[in-house]
This record gives sequence, structure tokens and C-alpha cells, in this order.
Amino acid sequence: MKIFYSPTSPYSTKVRMAAHYAGLATESVLTDTNGNPQDLIASNPLGKIPTLVTSDGKAIYDSRVIMNFIDRETKGKLYPRNPGKRTDVELLEALCDGVCDCLLAIVYEKRFHPPEKVHQPWIDRQWEKAGRGLDLLNANMPKTGAKLHAGHFALAALLRYLELRFAGEWQKGRPKLRNWPQKFEKFFPDYAQFKI
Repeated sequence: MKIFYSPTSPYSTKVRMAAHYAGLATESVLTDTNGNPQDLIASNPLGKIPTLVTSDGKAIYDSRVIMNFIDRETKGKLYPRNPGKRTDVELLEALCDGVCDCLLAIVYEKRFHPPEKVHQPWIDRQWEKAGRGLDLLNANMPKTGAKLHAGHFALAALLRYLELRFAGEWQKGRPKLRNWPQKFEKFFPDYAQFKI
């Protein structure tokens, strides 16, 4: 199996960490989506990452779909069996991914528009949504122990992306979030290899 990814994509980071933790053997294929690589396009018509391709050639895309695939393939290593607990994990993952959506919207607004066409009200709106999400996370940190789940990997990927693109802009008033990666790394010591 292989995962098309970019090291800066939080969704790729989430999926790759989860596959590694769950023991699913995958090859990471570094991919530049700007070049519309044919092997990616042939697997995912949207040309988006991450995309997982199984050993029999089946393409699976959207990070949450991939996470559920990994969970099924590894007999429940990423999501609890209890329906209520599973919903809590899925909500945590959705919140983290949603904050990433806002952050990426900010990055793309600045990257793809000349400075005079950057729409600051749009950026402010995305920061407002991201800030609410981060505040909620800081107030409701997940329990973190030896049994990790999909929500933990989504949170770790989000915080890694914040440090990559918004270092120093999000930590104030969020000490639990700021300190959480150290706790996570105690239970997932390979975290450092996914920070690149």
C-alpha cells in the first residue's frame, strides 16, 4: 500500500501517523499536487492528498475515509467500539480537521493572491473560526494515554501545522494545547519523524 502525501499537509500527517501507529504497512510517496502528477490523478480525480492506494490498486481518499479504512484493516486500532465514545473521537477529529480547513484557507488566500487582492475580512473570519475551535480544544483536552485514537492523531497534526505556518500566533491563553504535544510524544515517540 502507498500513501500519496505532502509533508506540509496536516491531513497527510494525520493519516501517516495513524497508519504507523496502527501497524499498517504503507509506503509514503512524496507528491507535489501543483504538478498534477499522473499517478495521483489516476488514483484520485480530484488530485488531492492524502490518497491511499491499496496493494490491489483500490484508491481511497479523504483523510477521514482513509482513517476509517485503517481502523477496519487493523481491527479497531483507531476508533473505540462503544458508539458514544466513537462519536466523541469522530467529533474531535472533525473539529481538528475543521480548524485545519480554516488555517489552510488563510494560507491559500495569502499565497494565491497578490498583496493588494488579499481579502483581510476573509482571513479575519477564518481566524475567528479557528480561534473558537482552538479555545474549545484547550478547554476540553482529550485524555491521552497508551491507547491512542484517531482524534489524538488529528490533534497532533493540527498542532504541528500551527507550528509550521503560524508559530507564535496561537499559543496565548491556550496552555493546555501548547503543552499537549509533549504528552502525546510520550505515547507516540515516533512523532518527531512526522514533524518534517
